Amino acid sequence: MPMDIKPNEISALIKEKIKNYDHKVENADVGTVISVGDGIALIYGLEKAMLGELLIFPHGVSGMVMNLEPDHVGAVLLGDADKIKEGDIVKKSNAVMEVPVGDALLGRVVNSLCEPIDGLGPIKTTKTRPIEVIAPGVIKRKSVDTPLMTGIKAIDAVTPIGRGQRELIIGDRQTGKTAIAIDTIINQKGTGVLCIYVAIGQKNSTVAQIVDKLRSYGALDYTVVVSAGASESAPMQYIAPYAGCSIAEEWLYQGKDVLIVYDDLSKHAVAYRALSLLLKRSPGREAYPGDIFYLHSRLLERACKLNEENGGGSITALPIVETQAGDISAYIPTNVISITDGQIFLLTDLFNAGQRPAIDIGLSVSRVGGAAQYKAMKQVSGSLKIDLASYNEMKSFSQFGSDLDASTVKIIKHGEVLEEILKQGQYKPYSLDREIFELYLGKNGYLDEFPVNEVNRIINSAYNYVANNNKAILDSINNDKVLSEEVERELVEAVNAYLEIYKG
Repeated sequence: MPMDIKPNEISALIKEKIKNYDHKVENADVGTVISVGDGIALIYGLEKAMLGELLIFPHGVSGMVMNLEPDHVGAVLLGDADKIKEGDIVKKSNAVMEVPVGDALLGRVVNSLCEPIDGLGPIKTTKTRPIEVIAPGVIKRKSVDTPLMTGIKAIDAVTPIGRGQRELIIGDRQTGKTAIAIDTIINQKGTGVLCIYVAIGQKNSTVAQIVDKLRSYGALDYTVVVSAGASESAPMQYIAPYAGCSIAEEWLYQGKDVLIVYDDLSKHAVAYRALSLLLKRSPGREAYPGDIFYLHSRLLERACKLNEENGGGSITALPIVETQAGDISAYIPTNVISITDGQIFLLTDLFNAGQRPAIDIGLSVSRVGGAAQYKAMKQVSGSLKIDLASYNEMKSFSQFGSDLDASTVKIIKHGEVLEEILKQGQYKPYSLDREIFELYLGKNGYLDEFPVNEVNRIINSAYNYVANNNKAILDSINNDKVLSEEVERELVEAVNAYLEIYKG
C-alpha cells in the first residue's frame, strides 16, 4: 500500500531545495580540466588555488598554477602532458613546486623536475627545495672578494670573475660561449667549487657531448647537469633554471661555493613567451610578456656571496645569451646586461680570424673587477687592456698608410704578441702560475723581437724550462698569489737564461 504523502511535507521539501539552490558544491580543493593542449591546462574550480602552487593531475603528472582568472585557473603541465584530457580531476597540494636537492645529484644528469635521465637509477635524497624563493637580502650578503678562476687567460686578466658574481657570456651562435662555460667548470677541479650546468632548449646530442667531455676531464664528479632539451615542452624549459638554482641554494646555505651556468637564457625567454601567449597573457615588445625582465632578475638575484653570519657560501652565475648579428641592443640582451655584473662579449669576426676565445676586450667588462683578482694577476694584467686598445686603434690607422714611425710599429708588434699570448685551446684551462708566467712575458715585451708565429712555441717551451729548472718560482706564485720582488728577480733570470739558449 503506497505511503500517504502530505502536501505540507512536499512544500517543505521544495522550500528547502529552493533555499539551498545557490549553495555551490565544495570545489575549493578539487577542479576539472576544461581544456588542455601545448602543455597548458585550464581548470574549472580550485577556488583557493595560489600562484605557483603545485597541482596533482592523474597519471602522476604535476602542474603549476600560473594564471588566476575569475572563472578558471591556468596551469602549466610538468611531465607527460599527453596523458591529460578534458574532464580529468585536479587536486590542490597546498604546497609550492619543489625539486629534490642534495649531494646525491652530483655526477648525474636530470630533467627540470630533477628526475634522473642518465639511466643510472634513482637519486636517493630526501631533501627538497622550492624552485622559487626570494633572493637573500642586502644584510645577508657581503661584497665579492674571492676570485673564481676560469683558467682562461683573457678572462682572468681582463674581466675577472669573483665568487658570488653574475657574469654574462654573450655573442652570436657558434662563437664559443658554451666552450668558455665548460672550461670554467673543468678548471674548478680540486677547488671545492660545486658546479651546475643548466641546458635550456639544447639538442640532446649536444648535451650528451658536454656530459662526455665533463666525464673525460673528471669534472662530472662535482657537477650536476640539468637538461630541458629542445624536444621538451615550454613549461619544462621554463622551470629548468629555477630548479638548477634550487640545487645550488642547498649548498649555498651549507657554506659551500657553487658555480651555475644557464645555457642559454635567450631560449628560456622564448619558452616563457610561448607559455605566456598560450595562457592568453598580453604580449608586449617583440611579443614577450611585460614581466620578462622580472623573469630573469628574480633568477639572477639569487646568485650572491653570503656573509660569515649566514655561512659564507656563494653562488656564481654565468648566464649565456645569444645575439643576432652581434646586436647587443636587442630586448633580451639589454635586459640581462642590466641585471648582471659585467659581460664577456664574443665576436664572430674575431672567431673567424682565429682568435680563440674570441673575446672583444673593448666591449667586455667586469663590474667587480680588481676586487676579485689575486695580487699577482693585478700586477701582470694592469696595462693589458690599454695596450690592446692602443694596438686596435693603431692597427686600423695603419691600414691607410704604409710609412709608419718606429713607435707605431712597436705598439702594433706588442699588440700582435699580446693577442697571440691570449689565444688558448678549448678544454685547456691554465693554472694560476702558468697564466701569470705567460702574461708577465707578454706585458714586459720579452717576445716582441720574435716572429708572431713563434710566440706560442717559445712561451710553451719557456714555461716547461722554468717548471723543470726553477719550480720553486711557480710554486711560490701558486701558493702566495703575489709576485714578490725576489720571485720576480728569479723569474727574470730564468727567462733570460732560457731566451739565451733559444737564440743560441
